[in-house]
Amino acid sequence: MQVTEKGQVTIPKRLRDAAGILPGSQVSFTLEGGKIIIQKTGMGTDDRRKALRAAAAKVRKSLDEPFRQMDSEDIMAFLRPGDDHA
Repeated sequence: MQVTEKGQVTIPKRLRDAAGILPGSQVSFTLEGGKIIIQKTGMGTDDRRKALRAAAAKVRKSLDEPFRQMDSEDIMAFLRPGDDHA
């Protein structure tokens, strides 16, 4: 693997997938015994969307029937202040 003039490299897909590194994920770099360690430190946009969908599904199970049909976008629209759902 070659490093560009700007010090950039591409993390191979199989390693990104295994580490859960998605576009927008935050990573940190450390040096340990001459090895550069890349570690995921924060959630990317896709991670946050997955977490929101999972939370919405969990909440949806405890709601009355009309709310169970809502997806995460519908729930967020319902909860936003100023919407006409109240």
